[in-house]
Amino acid sequence: MATLNAGQVNQLIEEITREVLLRLNQAQAPAGANSCACTDGHCVQNCAEKVQKVVQAGAARLSAGLGARPHSDDIAGMIDHTLLKPDASQAEIAQLCYEAKTYHFASVCINPAHVKLAGQLLKDSDVKVCTVVGFPLGATPAVVKAYETQQAIRDGATEIDMVINIGALKSQDYRAVLEDIAAVVRAAHAGNALVKVIIEAALLTNEEKVVASQLASTAGADFVKTSTGFGPGGATVADVALMRRVVGPDLGIKAAGGVRTFADAQAMIEAGATRIGASAGIKIVSDRQGGRSSGGNY
Repeated sequence: MATLNAGQVNQLIEEITREVLLRLNQAQAPAGANSCACTDGHCVQNCAEKVQKVVQAGAARLSAGLGARPHSDDIAGMIDHTLLKPDASQAEIAQLCYEAKTYHFASVCINPAHVKLAGQLLKDSDVKVCTVVGFPLGATPAVVKAYETQQAIRDGATEIDMVINIGALKSQDYRAVLEDIAAVVRAAHAGNALVKVIIEAALLTNEEKVVASQLASTAGADFVKTSTGFGPGGATVADVALMRRVVGPDLGIKAAGGVRTFADAQAMIEAGATRIGASAGIKIVSDRQGGRSSGGNY
């Protein structure tokens, strides 16, 4: 991927800004007093009061996609502004970073190929760059994941979401799983980056979830995360509660996959999650009864 120079980046951002402002103006059409008109990850914009309740319940961070404009910096500072689709263009990444910097989101979460561009665009801002390693299968060798981590940090990443070696866990080769996680943790912590360990809970038995969470904690990870969003299922309250019991109060837990309503998010937080993830951002859509929405997996 070609690296954009400063002039090209500025021109690109100017062009994108016009389009973003048009979309934001369209998204600000008034909704009913007790309803939510959210689509495509705009709950943080249109349902700020309901999202704030999630924050007050204990969420450390939320997710939102392109075009999502929060009503307060308090909410914005807890949002991972996420774009992980494989066909994301440079223009879309630039738009993502522009929005994150303008509205003071906590981070952008992107694929490794886009980290350098995001790092350049966010260099003088307080927005962090998060990327994924061994994603989404976790089936690459530990040395490769460690190299991916080092390269991502050199490019500007400060948070690493890694996928464990699921096959090794299934084979009860726990030493291999521990070394897999530890290799990434060493590389990340050497570069002052956080590590979130994705266990892909939908593929595991309860016993395997316990072991995976214990191994992540033992290896020194900062978070345990339920799912990639590309697997057969997402987060469940039971999984989050189990993971919290295993790792105790000090490790972060991210519930990702299938969190589609305010009630879903609140249940995950009450179970012990400290972050909530959804594909291309949170797609929490609350109706008058606070129950229905549509959403993605990450």
